Amino acid sequence: QVQVVESGGGLVQFGGSLRLSCAASGRIFSINAMGWYRQAPGKQRELVATITSGGSTNYADSVKGRFTISRHNAKNTVYLQMNSLKPEDTAVYYCNAAIATTGWTPEYDYWGQGTQVTVSS
Repeated sequence: QVQVVESGGGLVQFGGSLRLSCAASGRIFSINAMGWYRQAPGKQRELVATITSGGSTNYADSVKGRFTISRHNAKNTVYLQMNSLKPEDTAVYYCNAAIATTGWTPEYDYWGQGTQVTVSS
């Protein structure tokens, strides 16, 4: 059994900052990529940022220079520091982790329940 739980969402004004956290727990052998996705009302879920176990990062163009993804491998945790927030960043943010539960099974994608981020203008 694996759980992925996000925290840190909320309401913030235009130009403000928020830090999201996501912790994976349970039967975990290894975690490869971890990432953040978001889904605004009426829109498809989209990638925000990802980070590999080695620290390589990838960002959506819309958040480059404003958001920073990081992770603490020993704690199975990934973070998303969001600065200079805009109303268009308003969405439910989901954490994703590619987790292997044993040394002989493939990785599967696990998702958190999502955390709401609302940016007021």
